[in-house]
Amino acid sequence: MIPRTLFSSDHELFRDSVRKFLEQEAVPYHHQWEKDGHIDRALWNKAGEAGMLCSHIPEAYGGMGADFLYSAVVIEEIGRLGLTGIGFSLHSDIVAPYILHYGSEELKLKYLPKLVSGEMVTAIAMTEPGAGSDLQGVKTTAVLDGDEYVINGSKTFITNGFLADLVIVVAKTDPKAGAKGTSLFLVEAGTPGFAKGKRLEKVGMKAQDTSELFFQDVRVPKANLLGQAGMGFAYLMQELPQERLTVGIGALASAEAALNWTLDYTRERKAFGKSVAEFQNTRFKLAEMATEIQVGRVFVDRCMELHLAGKLDVPTAAMLKYWGTDLQCKVLDECVQLHGGYGFMWEYAVARAWADARVQRIYAGTNEIMKEIIARALV
Repeated sequence: MIPRTLFSSDHELFRDSVRKFLEQEAVPYHHQWEKDGHIDRALWNKAGEAGMLCSHIPEAYGGMGADFLYSAVVIEEIGRLGLTGIGFSLHSDIVAPYILHYGSEELKLKYLPKLVSGEMVTAIAMTEPGAGSDLQGVKTTAVLDGDEYVINGSKTFITNGFLADLVIVVAKTDPKAGAKGTSLFLVEAGTPGFAKGKRLEKVGMKAQDTSELFFQDVRVPKANLLGQAGMGFAYLMQELPQERLTVGIGALASAEAALNWTLDYTRERKAFGKSVAEFQNTRFKLAEMATEIQVGRVFVDRCMELHLAGKLDVPTAAMLKYWGTDLQCKVLDECVQLHGGYGFMWEYAVARAWADARVQRIYAGTNEIMKEIIARALV
């Protein structure tokens, strides 16, 4: 196989520590967390102590000032172990950058150290019952009243929503201005009028605390506006390439893990007097998956190189997100098939990964939207 050259020895030492942490602190409990509908809140604090959260945040705000590859290591190890309940990447690589890039110095000093330590869990509230990939269709409003904004609306499918202590809310400050009327606000849990709905019961990712959020006359200080009013949509577009990169990284890690589980299973499982791996159809399927995963791995690593250089553009990130998650679902479907009836049993990692993978083609912008983004760039 083509060797990976992207990660340094320091990255690999960090990978070892992340892997040991997850194997000790998460793997034994994830099955129970799936029943609970959320991971243990204490895991966030332990992860903060272990340096696994927001490693890219500058030292001035409590972070390590590390490069994005440290985040990639965390994403890959979570994907390798099938720990889809853990929403660290959304917290570290999606929410934290908005505060770092667009928050005032006061907001950065107030919140970023708490994100690094795990004292605060974060979420971003974009999706609404009537607005998913089309963020211009957001109906939640934020009306300026003196020195405060008054927020009204509802959100759904919010990852980390149940445990979240701090939420970035996407709202319209000028409903008539379309995309140019969108703004971003920080809202703390416990703010009067801000309520969390039930944890949503999903087909997969059962340990991930996905919730509805409700805002009824929620008042936040004007200072809680991220950046400038009306610039929210532009900020979202600027940050989405990294979000889609993280999805692609996780997709390939999940596919690689599934292939390894399937290699082990087909070597051990007997049928008609020989191992399943000895049948030509099995061998061809394994060869096809290994090849496509290798192609995907090279693409993912190249996208990470571009991102480190500040050159990962929107269409390329869209390509990775759509192709990587399509590949993930394809591989997992083949792996379930090669496991036979056991592949449909929840106790098998491949079954859970198969169910967990399906949403990857929907969130962070549906794969159909990704194709539209690519096509616009072409024509």
